Amino acid sequence: MFSILVRSLLPRRWRVSARRPLPGAVVRRDGPAVALRTAARALFVSLAMLGVAPAADVGANRVGEVIYRRGITSAGTPLEATHATGVKMKGADAACINCHKRSGLGAKEGRSSIPPIAGRYLFHPRAHTQQDLDLPFVEGMRADREPYTDETLARAIRDGLNSDGSPLSDLMPHFALSDGDMSSLIDYLKRLDRRAVPGVTDSVLHFATIVTPDADPTKRRAVLDVIQQYFADKNAQPLGASPRLLSDRRVMFMVNRLWELHVWELSGPAATWETQLKERFAREPVLAVISGIGGRNWAPVHAFCESSAVPCLFPNVEVPVGDDHDFYSVYFSQGVLLEAQLLAGRIAGMKRGGRAPTVRQIYRAGDSGESAAQALTAALKKHGIVPSERALTAKDTPTTVAEAIRQAQVADALVLWLRPSDIAAMERLAAPPESTSVYMSGLLAEPEHSLLPARWRPSVRLTYLFDLPEKRWTRTNAAFRWFSIRKIPLVADRIQADTYLACGLLAETLSHMVDTFVPDYLLERVEEQLEHRIITGYYPRLSLAANQRFASKGGFLVRFADAKSTRLVADSDWIVP
Repeated sequence: MFSILVRSLLPRRWRVSARRPLPGAVVRRDGPAVALRTAARALFVSLAMLGVAPAADVGANRVGEVIYRRGITSAGTPLEATHATGVKMKGADAACINCHKRSGLGAKEGRSSIPPIAGRYLFHPRAHTQQDLDLPFVEGMRADREPYTDETLARAIRDGLNSDGSPLSDLMPHFALSDGDMSSLIDYLKRLDRRAVPGVTDSVLHFATIVTPDADPTKRRAVLDVIQQYFADKNAQPLGASPRLLSDRRVMFMVNRLWELHVWELSGPAATWETQLKERFAREPVLAVISGIGGRNWAPVHAFCESSAVPCLFPNVEVPVGDDHDFYSVYFSQGVLLEAQLLAGRIAGMKRGGRAPTVRQIYRAGDSGESAAQALTAALKKHGIVPSERALTAKDTPTTVAEAIRQAQVADALVLWLRPSDIAAMERLAAPPESTSVYMSGLLAEPEHSLLPARWRPSVRLTYLFDLPEKRWTRTNAAFRWFSIRKIPLVADRIQADTYLACGLLAETLSHMVDTFVPDYLLERVEEQLEHRIITGYYPRLSLAANQRFASKGGFLVRFADAKSTRLVADSDWIVP
């Protein structure tokens, strides 16, 4: 009863997390005890986020995780730390995850390496020679010191002294923790040590790509053509162990493994997809999901990846889950949801004699445009603008589509969330009146292959989430040469280029991980790789950071250069809403 009362007081987005485990939890179906522990964990986190002290009997094995990730003690108070410079830090700013990352395997900070603090790296016996070292290589690891004990590790956290009693780097703050919280934190660091990872064997790395039943069949084939060929190319390279690479501070040992691709094709209603994925994952464990393609509904796939702690890297979806604070799913952009934000900014700035502009939207019911229209309506309502909508159904013929567009032209702004098959119906219409601003989704309309009548082109502005064609050529040329050499038909240029880019990012990231195959670490290294990558495909820039899961953050509004061509030119600067 108490947990129900607390959940009713939480914001809606926290109620969701109170119903399911935190990302990274292993969910098992082995009885009420596990369900109870999972519920207790969610309740503890929710209470902590509200600053409320949890009951004393909430599982102590979760306290260390909340301290590490959120900077909240078992009493529900902010974690406190003091930097060597005297700067005080509290709460989330003091959380260990900021420097040592979710995996506990550290990171690079400028020229400094933040060391790994997962159990095996802290408690490993001193390596007297490089050949004694049997740890997977991680930048910043130290094997030439005495192993930590619980006591010396507590001293390091509180006083900044390492296992030998020498001062740690000035980057390491000094933390104020009670004995109970310190014990919980140390226990959590020991549990960060993942030695058995799903989908990883001594000779094979297993990956999945996911296809939902509402995916466009042509685009589905395009994605699978690219990803299957990429895996075939990767496995054609020489296999076996590479030689040890010795230096005065490190040993790197890498086994060149085969990549095995599992194509997980979903079927039936969306309500069953998450269960299907869990069953496939149990039969065919994978390290990560790479690319894939969906239609309007990707939410069940996203939920599976978050609950099962499976990285999902850059799927081709038009309506990604709009939460930028989950961990395991990363996307190139927010798709039509980002387009809605771009249009909201433009339309909200329209002046019509001191009154709010009238807005009408047309979309196909059940298609991605419906989600986009809902997002635009929500955004415009914040500016006092309430659009009207027309949802086209399967009964609407080209004639009724054209009539719906004609009737909507009385509005100040007409927004069309339509695909080429419906845009073709506009051939029946005269050019729109000058008083009406016409906007279209570039993602759905595919303007490079536009069927838009020439007389409409001067009036239309399109959302465009990519760099302009003439500017992206150097970043996509290698991909299109690769397609040509391997005789892969170009049927969905941008989606095929995105799939190739996703595979390339995976390959580069794994090469830098050496043999440290940990799902959380894979995502952290993807973030780092993106920050330095020059070849970014269709996108002018890609980057990810903590609490960012959309690598491209903005887009253009574009127009046709003239009525006689489909060449696109910018009608705005690059906009990041």
